Amino acid sequence: MGVEEQHPRRDNPEVTPIEEVRLELLAAAGEDLSHPEILELALAQAVAELGGLGGLARLSEDAGHGVPRVVAGVGLTGPLLAEEEGATGEAAEFTPRGACDVRVRAARWPGPGRRAAAAPPESVPPRATPPEAPARASSEQRGIVSVPLLTADGLTGSLSVLTPAFGGLDDAQYAFLARVANWIRAHLRLAHTTASGRPEDRRDDTRTVPRPPGPDENIVRSALWEMSDGFLAVDRQARITFANAAARRLLGRPEEVMGTVLWDLPVIRGTGMATRYREAEAAQAPVGFDTDWPGTPRWYHVRLAPVPDGFTAHITDITERREREVERSAAARAAAQRVTRMGELTSALAEALTVQDVVKAVADRMLPPFGATGLLCQLIEDGRPRIVGSAGYPEAFLDTVRKIPFSQMSAVVQVLTTRSPIFLRNPKEYAERHPDAIGYLYESGKRAWAFLPLIASDQQIGYCVVSFSQPRQFSQEDRSLLIALSGLVAQALERARLYDAEHTRAQELQRGLLPRTLPLLPAVTAAAHYLPAGEGMQVGGDWYDLIPLSGERVALVIGDVMGHGLSEAATMGRLRTAVHTLADLELPPDELLTHLNDLVGDLGDDFYATCLYSTYDPTTGVCTFANAGHPPPALVRPDGTVRFLDVSPDPPLGAAFPPFETHEIQIPAGSLLVLYTDGLVESSTVDINEGMVLLSRALAEAAKPGADRPRQALTTAGTESLRDLDRLCDALVTALLPEQMATQDDAALLIARTHCLDPERIASWSLPDNPIAAGEARHHVTDQLAAWQLEELSMTTELLVSELVGNVVRHAKGPIQLRLLRGRNLICEVSDGSLTTPRIRRAAETDEGGRGLQLVAAMSHRWGTRFTPTGKCIWTEQALPPR
Repeated sequence: MGVEEQHPRRDNPEVTPIEEVRLELLAAAGEDLSHPEILELALAQAVAELGGLGGLARLSEDAGHGVPRVVAGVGLTGPLLAEEEGATGEAAEFTPRGACDVRVRAARWPGPGRRAAAAPPESVPPRATPPEAPARASSEQRGIVSVPLLTADGLTGSLSVLTPAFGGLDDAQYAFLARVANWIRAHLRLAHTTASGRPEDRRDDTRTVPRPPGPDENIVRSALWEMSDGFLAVDRQARITFANAAARRLLGRPEEVMGTVLWDLPVIRGTGMATRYREAEAAQAPVGFDTDWPGTPRWYHVRLAPVPDGFTAHITDITERREREVERSAAARAAAQRVTRMGELTSALAEALTVQDVVKAVADRMLPPFGATGLLCQLIEDGRPRIVGSAGYPEAFLDTVRKIPFSQMSAVVQVLTTRSPIFLRNPKEYAERHPDAIGYLYESGKRAWAFLPLIASDQQIGYCVVSFSQPRQFSQEDRSLLIALSGLVAQALERARLYDAEHTRAQELQRGLLPRTLPLLPAVTAAAHYLPAGEGMQVGGDWYDLIPLSGERVALVIGDVMGHGLSEAATMGRLRTAVHTLADLELPPDELLTHLNDLVGDLGDDFYATCLYSTYDPTTGVCTFANAGHPPPALVRPDGTVRFLDVSPDPPLGAAFPPFETHEIQIPAGSLLVLYTDGLVESSTVDINEGMVLLSRALAEAAKPGADRPRQALTTAGTESLRDLDRLCDALVTALLPEQMATQDDAALLIARTHCLDPERIASWSLPDNPIAAGEARHHVTDQLAAWQLEELSMTTELLVSELVGNVVRHAKGPIQLRLLRGRNLICEVSDGSLTTPRIRRAAETDEGGRGLQLVAAMSHRWGTRFTPTGKCIWTEQALPPR
């Protein structure tokens, strides 16, 4: 088979040339090979490429003056190799004349023991047509192809390949041998330099990078020198044996780098290269890592590869790649953060109940992912947009927007008319497209805007503006996300607006059911607080009341309908009305709760309520109360001690079985009576017992004890400041419900400071149980009114007393008691031992009696009857004359 038949042609694009693969194998060889290893490796590739029978390499290290000797052979037997090594005469013929000279000669190889006679050599220049071969070579003739070797270091020699037949070479084989020769010369020089220990590299100038070796030097070394990446090689002692121009610049000492121990260079200590090299050496495998190069703002990738005589380092600038990776990573993080924020916004909008909740959720969750700094939401109400929420805008600008007529805001009109968003990238674009906004455009402090329509259930409910402090190019992703989110915001705002309307009506209903103000009474000074349930809950059923009773007594009431909602609030209103009605009947606490229990029972099995009803008498200082399942009241004495009137309560209304138990307690004047619902002292995290302990501590700290006032004088205006009690209510709420927080129940609080009626304003007498009682009564009244300087009320009072006492004598039984009280009004009370209730009846014109109570009703401001432990009391009130 001929030489040309063994190799594919280069013009065949579908076949990778074998010679290129062989050259790549040579290029992959390290720089630590010895001269014989270099020549043997190159010789093997040359023999294979030319389809040779074998080959040998000669080398002289005496600058071309010594006799070349055979240092490597491939495919030759021992005797033939010995004969060739002794053929010294041939060496002169192969003294190289150029870097790429190739000689082809004929040779006859006899049998064993005979040496072939050499034909005269012919010199064939590279890529030239070889000399014409004989027409037909003898079967014993072979060919020899020789390549001369010459380096700048004085190494001379040749590479010879024995071919099967005497003939020429094609262009590809010429090029291949020339490149192999260059590779051999380069590696011979590198091996010579390493062996000598005295590198002969040209000195670098710090200002210029020297050119690589000339055309006669190896191509690989030239390529390494010129490459933009840093490349260096070190021996086993870590001394630098080679460093290209880029590596020398990075090392910072271009003139002194060769032979220097790598770890002694300060710049290397800052890269962590020594630690990584130890890892590579231990694993006997390459190690790569990224590092910021000391003294520069740039990043490099360093690849350390162990080799038999040391290691190599390949240093690649990755600053731009790293910047791109950082940008991609930042973009990915921003996208992930945006997706997370959008998910949080969706959840927040789903949980938002009120319009303000929605606006806050949008401001907190929607603006940051886009880098926005402003939000303005307007809903259309009665044909006009109304600002329902904003963020990031000065109040002066919002006032300006409120004053501008709807028709003069062209951007808004366009959004509402077309139902399409508008994106304005900068103030100039805004002013050009909407000149009417120039007057207020710059007041906003914004530089880019996204006007988004708010459409819910196919209805245009308003618009919102997302704005930015800097000009912005809205990407398609930005636009799509903002449009999609505006739809979510619109749905949430519409739902919140409906909730606000319903909740407002419910709260108005509840406020209407609770007392707007507490009456100012001589017996007590009172303040109250009502706290709706936490955010998201409906109205509740807690209530409180302060009801004036006869004889300057007062009823203090607090209750709680279990559950939340309009139904519970309505039930609370019914119970409060019933309490007022029953209190006007002067029923004692236990009887009143019995009637309430019947009322709640009639509402159904699912209705329950707690209630505490108490009465306080300022003439005796006695508090009487009954409790239907409600937390016990707290009593704060004038000395500051706190105790709970902790008696066993009866079951709640709707679940109780009367009778209810009545309790009495003597309360010193100036004490605080504190009534509350469980929402104040109980929550999901605090049980009621712990809450009552906290209430006791808060009362002890917040209540301000006054001087001992066992019988504090009472005036019509009262001596206790309402502001003090209001502050006390605030202090208790703050202590028990920080920031009016996290209670899922509404709470009511009623605090009353008790007073005693001045003994000088009380006068009482016992009357005989006979007809003279009326005369004695008139006499006592006349004298007492004169002492109180109320003579102008004497005639009316005498008539009232005469009628009341006369009725007792005629229709009831003794003992008879008369009492006058000077409080807000003049009160006249006649008590007896009978339980019969007097009633007004219409007397006929012919009746001789039956007009007494009509006379009492006509002459008094108010009158009534109440039952006492010993019977009943009929009382009247007359307004005091002005002073």
